[in-house]
Amino acid sequence: MSHTKTLHPKRLIALMGPTASGKTSVGIALAKKYSTEIISVDSRQFYREMNIGTAKPTLSQLAEVKHHFINNLSIQEEYTAGHFARDANSVIDELFKTHDTVIAVGGSTLYFKALLEGIDTFPEITKEARERVMEIESNFGLKGLQEALRDADPEYFKAVDIDNPRRIARALEVCFSEGKPYSSYLQKSKSIHKDYSVIKIGLEVPIEVLYKTINERCDEMIHNGLLEEVKQLYPFRHLKPLHTVGYTEFFDYLDGKYNLESAITLFKQHTRNYAKRQMTWLRREQDLMWMEADKIKEFLL
Repeated sequence: MSHTKTLHPKRLIALMGPTASGKTSVGIALAKKYSTEIISVDSRQFYREMNIGTAKPTLSQLAEVKHHFINNLSIQEEYTAGHFARDANSVIDELFKTHDTVIAVGGSTLYFKALLEGIDTFPEITKEARERVMEIESNFGLKGLQEALRDADPEYFKAVDIDNPRRIARALEVCFSEGKPYSSYLQKSKSIHKDYSVIKIGLEVPIEVLYKTINERCDEMIHNGLLEEVKQLYPFRHLKPLHTVGYTEFFDYLDGKYNLESAITLFKQHTRNYAKRQMTWLRREQDLMWMEADKIKEFLL
């Protein structure tokens, strides 16, 4: 939606982009420009215990502008996109009482979708279904989860990120709880009526520049102590928030599956793959305006 078509005096600027595209600095600049606050839409940055591997804003950046939904959870807490949509909308409504503009910044595509479009209603997960999925993952790993989902829901299997064990496990839990495909529950929700306009902006970065930045950021994380952070979290590696790039590769290293050099190579590769998946999702977004970082502040008045 172009800013020239604003229907409400209030507006949410949704700044989206792949990991390492520079969203944090642009978001802070926009928040300063409009004297407002930031809704973080990065599901990995919710967790207090995950710092270096999630590329959180620095303490000085957090001091510049108030951020919501960073360091607000423990890795031991269950938190879904549905929970986030509920909580974020509540904060946004409160902010609009004193601000005309609110900035949402992040790259967690599912959480942005939940915030802007609402989220589909799924059945309650049964204990039996959860245990069945855990057994599959324990015995057969990611490949076993992939095969189980392909059998239970071929349609969703074609669409899901098959390298994301959390996403696959969640879909299987739904399938096993009701005996119906996960895909049968999708897109049943109706559009949410919002009393504000949404301006969706994609941060445009040439792919070769993005990949170079990702590799440099990964090296910087390792220099800043990522391996030490992973060692501290190793006892909790079974928790879902830690089943993510930047942690699983080094858990495997600590388990002796790879040497350190191979783990670092996989860390960079998986991060680039993650960025590519984010870009694939963003290119399907309707009304998303792609802009270079230095043009965004000039464009928004």
